[in-house]
Amino acid sequence: MAVLDIIYEDAWIIAINKPHGLLVHRSSLARDASEFALQQVRDHLGAHVFPFHRLDRKTSGVLIFAKTKEMAHAMQTTFASSSTSKEYVALVRGFFPTAYQLDHPLTNEKGVQQSAQTDFQCRHHYELPLPFGRFPTSRYSFIAAYPKTGRMHQIRKHLNHMRFPIIGDRPHGCNKQNRLFKSEWNMTTMMLHAQSVAFIHPVTGQSITIHASKSDEFQRIIAVLSAGIQV
Repeated sequence: MAVLDIIYEDAWIIAINKPHGLLVHRSSLARDASEFALQQVRDHLGAHVFPFHRLDRKTSGVLIFAKTKEMAHAMQTTFASSSTSKEYVALVRGFFPTAYQLDHPLTNEKGVQQSAQTDFQCRHHYELPLPFGRFPTSRYSFIAAYPKTGRMHQIRKHLNHMRFPIIGDRPHGCNKQNRLFKSEWNMTTMMLHAQSVAFIHPVTGQSITIHASKSDEFQRIIAVLSAGIQV
């Protein structure tokens, strides 16, 4: 079992930097899993904890648990507030625009269409002298995403809709690019990371920002691209 990376804790909540591949809790959709973030945090504290938000199994980064049911309800309300902000970073195919606001509804697992909004900012463009398909080079972007709603797979689906799929995303990504990264750099991680969460603490009233560093693998791939031609 990997060492638990605790990045914030007080009397009411605890936050970890969840690694890629770790489920938040047991799920019938992933019967192969034997380790769960919920269990690891519970074992560390020797007490029950309560999830009030989630990260996809393939997404790394800030994951917060409440230490009581009452705090979980309070944090759910807090996370639904416009005063709470979440920043994700991702590596995507193509040259992303400098900034973009997307308002595009998504259909959930029950077939219900829900409104969904995400703001995006491009941080870097990368171009490698590596032919891909009919193109003489391979182009990528390192971006930040700020979801304004909390729909399942929202960022992944929105980027796929925009035709800038996340590298390493299988259901919503580009399989040709995923195969390229696996064959060239032995990379199978999805390049999406929940980098920070900022909110008003429902008990203390303080402004809290929790930051999670990118994984070694994420940083390795960025270094690979940085060694190419950055524009």
